[in-house]
Amino acid sequence: MNEEIEFILDSAKEAMDKAMAHLEKELRTIRAGKATPSMLGTVMVDYYGAQTPLTQVANVNTPDPRTLSVQPWEKSMLQPIEKAIQIANLGLNPMNNGDVIMINVPPLTEERRINLTKQAKAEAEDAKIGIRNARKEANNDIKKLDISEDLKKIAEDDVQKLTDAYVKKTDEVLAVKEEEIMKI
Repeated sequence: MNEEIEFILDSAKEAMDKAMAHLEKELRTIRAGKATPSMLGTVMVDYYGAQTPLTQVANVNTPDPRTLSVQPWEKSMLQPIEKAIQIANLGLNPMNNGDVIMINVPPLTEERRINLTKQAKAEAEDAKIGIRNARKEANNDIKKLDISEDLKKIAEDDVQKLTDAYVKKTDEVLAVKEEEIMKI
């Protein structure tokens, strides 16, 4: 196959991989009933004037499936961490015992599960949009090439096969997350 076409296909695959990686990262932050440290992945703490990810100022653990513990590396960070968790609006209530912040993760209500499923579907749709944009870009690049129409058609078919594979993968990842959310 033509080197230019291979480069275009590799670029499209790379863009689609990024869309999938972003989807998986976003889905990890959507809570699915049991406590996981990634639930606090979006929390930013005021660390001496700089907004810093929680994981860079504390250890986050799960002593049991319904509890998160946040152990700051500096005791002076207890208050800023507690405040940051409240500001993050994750529906969690941090409790500061002077040494560590404990967070009881309440069981999800049916309504909350449905809303989280909708959020997961929206993230999956965003990933599909990214995948389709990569397809469009690749097809535009193929049309600009100075090659035969037959080669262009073959290359566009390859891009479509790649797109279909990534859309299917997105649907599979979403189905797993939906099952995880809806499991009581």
